[in-house]
Amino acid sequence: MSRADHMDVAAYALGVLDPQDAERFEEHLATCWACAAELETMVPVVGMLSGIDGEAMAALEQTHTDPALLDRTLVAVRRDRRRTRMRQVFATAAAVVVFGGLSGAGMAGVFGGDDGKRIPQAEPTLTAPVTAPPSSEPSDPNDPNVGGGEQEGDQHNAVDPGTGVKTTMWLASKEYGTQIDLQLTRLPGPRTCRLLVVRKNATSEVVSTWSVPGGGYGTNTNQLPLELSASTSAPLKDIEKIQVQSVDVNGVASPLVTVADL
Repeated sequence: MSRADHMDVAAYALGVLDPQDAERFEEHLATCWACAAELETMVPVVGMLSGIDGEAMAALEQTHTDPALLDRTLVAVRRDRRRTRMRQVFATAAAVVVFGGLSGAGMAGVFGGDDGKRIPQAEPTLTAPVTAPPSSEPSDPNDPNVGGGEQEGDQHNAVDPGTGVKTTMWLASKEYGTQIDLQLTRLPGPRTCRLLVVRKNATSEVVSTWSVPGGGYGTNTNQLPLELSASTSAPLKDIEKIQVQSVDVNGVASPLVTVADL
């Protein structure tokens, strides 16, 4: 298949392909799991774009100087993005995901056991940014878990008054230690970050590192949040605080946001 076929995902998701090219691309989707997966990640972005009108664009301009207005604007966009055109895109993406699930069944033996249960890993796991279209509107539009599935564990929210970085963490006790799921917004880039676990005995452990692109996460440039998952051998009761840090080129770390009083 040509390189052009793999570059039509965005055009197809936006609905700008003519009928002939759209039919050709759908035939390509039937055999290309990479394009199918990419299409699935574009669905929420296209949904957000379809819900933005002139007034919303004007409001977004004001958010450059008013972070609080940005939060209110994002809530309004999430409420308006379920439109007729997106129902068609969701239906197409769902069909692609079903096909991908059937064709990728053979991969289950690589990523899990025969019983399908996930095996805890000794080292921290870093996931790519994840968002998915919600099956229904959340009861609280300001819930930081908008767009994702229900998280496991106790929820902790924090906003650093100096950096403005905002996080929501879910901590769950496991046999191997503690599972940490977190969401970050208002995180500018480019920069290198790390997740530090500080125990009550004053020892610490870096459980994950990652790079932030120039547009950042949960910013005016890139409104999508960053979602990560990591784990530590430290039991939850032994953890004093968990901190997201920025690391400069000389390896010097500075705090961006901290969750304490666990």
